[in-house]
Formats: sequence, C-alpha cells, structure tokens
Amino acid sequence: MIDHVNKGMEIAKKNKLPLPLIDFIRTHHGTSTVQYFYRSYIKKYPEEEVDVKRFMYPGPKPFSKETAVMMMADSVEAASRSLRDINAKALDSLVDAIIDAQLLEEQFSNTDITFKDITTIKEVFKNRLRNIYHVRISYPV
Repeated sequence: MIDHVNKGMEIAKKNKLPLPLIDFIRTHHGTSTVQYFYRSYIKKYPEEEVDVKRFMYPGPKPFSKETAVMMMADSVEAASRSLRDINAKALDSLVDAIIDAQLLEEQFSNTDITFKDITTIKEVFKNRLRNIYHVRISYPV
C-alpha cells in the first residue's frame, strides 16, 4: 500500500511530468499512518510491540494549500467507498473524521492553510459526496 507513492513518482518521472505534479504525488499521503493495516496488525499480534513507523507513508507532508487539499480529497474519496450505509450523516461524519485525523497527525503543519479554509473544504467535500451518492435530505412526513 505504502509503495504506491514511490511507484507513482517513478511513472511520473519516466513520463517527464512537471515537478509540481510530482510534488502532488509525493505529498498526497504525507507522513500519515495507514490506519487500517496498523490496527489490523495490532489486533492480530496484541502481544507484540509495534513500531508505528512501519505503517507510515514516507512523506513529505503537504507544503501548499493545494497539496493539502489533494491529501484531504484523496483520503475522503477513498474512505467514502468503504461506507456500507451511505446517507448524509454518515458522509458528514466521515469527512470530519478523516480531516480531523489528518489535523491530529499534523499533516498540514508545513502549509499556510487556515481553520477557516479547512471548514470550507469540509463543507465542499460533504456537498460533493452527497451529490455523487445522490443523498437526499429526508423530509418529515
């Protein structure tokens, strides 16, 4: 899973993509932890002491608002595909949880993105996901 960043960069360089596009590939996971595999490992080997770094992307962290938004968008879109029950509340919770986790991991510490920007980005993602999945507001009967 983690290696897809390096493979993507190799393909981009081989095809002579501009450096700014390669930067998006390099930073789209930052130094985040691959939570699913990390938690699965801990569950499978509860007695073992685990080095979390084995489950972290190599980075670097995003360094511009644009690369930060790419990280958020990639994570939210991928996670939305795993939802079993797709409704407005589930999508809203997912967007908040993903981006809040990235904030906790300090993935945006190298950018000048603001909390106001992040709030706006969350709302845009929530609305877009509702449109993608055709989620409708339930009206009282």
